Amino acid sequence: MKDHPLIVEQGIVAGNAYDKYGTRNPLARAMMNGFLRSFHQMVQDSRAREVHEIGCGEGHLSVLLAQAGLKTRASDFSKQVVDQARQNARAAGADVSFAATSIYDLSPSDAGAELVVCCEVLEHLPDPERALDILAQLARPHLIVSVPREPVWRMLNMARVKYVGQWGNTPGHLNHWSHRSFLRFLSRRLEIVACRSPFPWTMVRCRSRG
Repeated sequence: MKDHPLIVEQGIVAGNAYDKYGTRNPLARAMMNGFLRSFHQMVQDSRAREVHEIGCGEGHLSVLLAQAGLKTRASDFSKQVVDQARQNARAAGADVSFAATSIYDLSPSDAGAELVVCCEVLEHLPDPERALDILAQLARPHLIVSVPREPVWRMLNMARVKYVGQWGNTPGHLNHWSHRSFLRFLSRRLEIVACRSPFPWTMVRCRSRG
């Protein structure tokens, strides 16, 4: 994987609640850069040459992966979001193949990849166990996955007086994992290879057990 600038100034919109990659808030920018540094290192360590990002949102990570020299595919359940991701990739000059597909409809025969990326997705899904089963089948053999670290995430929201009526829970977050509980969840189907904790996330690189 080629070196590339892990910065949030690129302005590609992503995230369900706010533009976390394009934020001008210094603290939020520092946290996102920590996330991207950890992500970059995990991708490098996988030594993968091709990748499928599942739940790509507006395409920020997919663009970075393509710019770093990986053959990149990406999918998301929302056609509208995928259309925006295509526009963002085109504007960045990144070669990414996008598809509007639910994670629950993906199969190893047409969606498997040497590296599967699924960042900031599982917390939104109504059936994360089924999604994990699918990810384990798609990873050939690598998977990089991340989720917000709880209860830190909600505490940070409360500290900035956001979603107070929901005790700091970001709208759309259906599932909540601490660092330890997320590792337990993943190890049900995958081998844990490496784990990083860019504040306030848990990020894990796994291998399929075959």
